[in-house]
Amino acid sequence: MGSQIVNSLIVWIDIPCVDLDRAIAFYSAVLGCTVAKQEGPGFAMGILPHGGPAVGGCLAVLKDTAPSDKGPLIYLNCDGRLESAVAAVGSNGGQVLQPMHAIGPHGFRAIVKDSEGNRIALHSTTA
Repeated sequence: MGSQIVNSLIVWIDIPCVDLDRAIAFYSAVLGCTVAKQEGPGFAMGILPHGGPAVGGCLAVLKDTAPSDKGPLIYLNCDGRLESAVAAVGSNGGQVLQPMHAIGPHGFRAIVKDSEGNRIALHSTTA
C-alpha cells in the first residue's frame, strides 16, 4: 500500500444477527431508513442503505459468527438525528449503554446494544 491513496480501508461490514426480521426492524427504526431484505438461494440479509463506492454493509444470520458486545465498534451515521435515533433504541429491543456525548472535534456519539446483542455507536457531527 505504501504511499497509495485509499478512499476507504473499510469496504463492507457484516453485522451478525440471530433474528433477521427483528434486526431489520431495529436498524430501520434507529437509522430512520429502510433496511431492505434481500433473499436468494441459501441466503437472506438486510442491506444497509449506501450508494456508489460508499462503504456498505448488511445484517446477516451467519453460522460461524454470533452477535457480540465485544470487539470492533462500528459507527453508524445518524447525522442531524442522533437524539431521535437514541430514542428509538429501547422501544425496538435495544439498550443505551452510553447516552449521547461529545467526542471532541469529531462530533457526538451514543453507544448502544442493538436488538441482537451487538455493541454499536450512533454518530452525528452535530448535537
